[in-house]
Amino acid sequence: MQYIWANKLYLSEDMVTNDGRRVRVIDPGRLNTDAGPDFFNAKVEIDGEMWAGNVEMHVRASDWRRHNHHLDRAYDSVILHVVEKDDAPVYRTDGQRIPQLVLQPNPQFNESYAQLMNATNELPCADKIAQIPKLFITEWVESLAFERLQSKADRMLELYDAFSGSWEDVCYVALARNLGFGINNDAFERLARRAPLRLMQKHSDSLLQIEAFLFGQAGMLYPDAHPEDAYFQQLCSEYAFLANKFQLQPLESHGWKMFRIRPQNFPHRRIAMLAQFVYGGFNLMSRIIDAPDEKALREIFQVNLTGYWANHFSFGKPSDSESRALGNRSIDIVLINTVAPLFYARSEVLHDSRLADKAVSLLQDLKPETCSIVGQFTFAGIKCPDALTSQALIQLRREYCEKRKCLYCRIGHRLLSIAAQKR
Repeated sequence: MQYIWANKLYLSEDMVTNDGRRVRVIDPGRLNTDAGPDFFNAKVEIDGEMWAGNVEMHVRASDWRRHNHHLDRAYDSVILHVVEKDDAPVYRTDGQRIPQLVLQPNPQFNESYAQLMNATNELPCADKIAQIPKLFITEWVESLAFERLQSKADRMLELYDAFSGSWEDVCYVALARNLGFGINNDAFERLARRAPLRLMQKHSDSLLQIEAFLFGQAGMLYPDAHPEDAYFQQLCSEYAFLANKFQLQPLESHGWKMFRIRPQNFPHRRIAMLAQFVYGGFNLMSRIIDAPDEKALREIFQVNLTGYWANHFSFGKPSDSESRALGNRSIDIVLINTVAPLFYARSEVLHDSRLADKAVSLLQDLKPETCSIVGQFTFAGIKCPDALTSQALIQLRREYCEKRKCLYCRIGHRLLSIAAQKR
């Protein structure tokens, strides 16, 4: 009802109050998201007389008294009570009756809204997107791209505050989380927080100890697990020393998800990669900021695993694994989810628009993500030329389609407006 009122999507401009006075809406007012009447500063003409004030809305008119508005002076400024069902008159605290209007939406609007809300398919408007002008969709996609980038940057800024302005700690936790590639994101972030840089930096000259620290805190080092594996036993021994020294508490090992993951994507290899970045001193944020272009950024993450992890996917039996920790598409994901948001967040702290531009340019230069969400929208007719657009489409699906927030989606709004204008 608020949406219909705010966007003037009612059945007719010719409306009357329940006592027969003609109503013309000049300005529906500003939606109030806090306590008090639903719309502030509305302008309504009632029987030729201009009224300025607030508008309150209810499904049933009797809700006015049920909510005790008749005793609340904050509602004395209401000039019009808009309802779906008129089942009672309403009064101000001084007993003065308030004009009341039954809101009648266009039946076409109700039908279209019900179709969107009750649709069982994952993209309810897929067969209608072609009705929307291309320029309109392009503008909405661009807005969504920045909405998603901002939300990720906000997450980085929360870490920035949590780590007292240490960008390297922010980068470390952000990288660790994104090495989970969706399936193990939360587990990797918990690991990064349980294995803080300030402690590991004390042993950064030893890759063995860094790996022992990370694998031990990941809950993966139990001496009885691989008695024949000499390197595993070394890690267990080193971790026992570090755990005693720093009073460490490991994660629960069952927090790691391995089901339906290809061996080259096992968390063990990602942890080994994280250890490579800590080895010798973690300075990844500095390297990212200093990288002149996408090629240089990619080279940062082209890490070759050495030693034990050059031919192991996990502990135990050796395998024909590749030495590179990440493939090209995986590096794309890290650039999209870690590097670009870091640039954008840092631009806000330093008030440096060049870093924000760098984040956007990076996403525009990267290929779009290949996932089912992007596929759904491209099939519906929305082209996806780059990662900036694929991020926008993921934002659209996650924050609007899945939550059925069609009223707040510009595509949904346009379709509903078209329906409301049909006579």
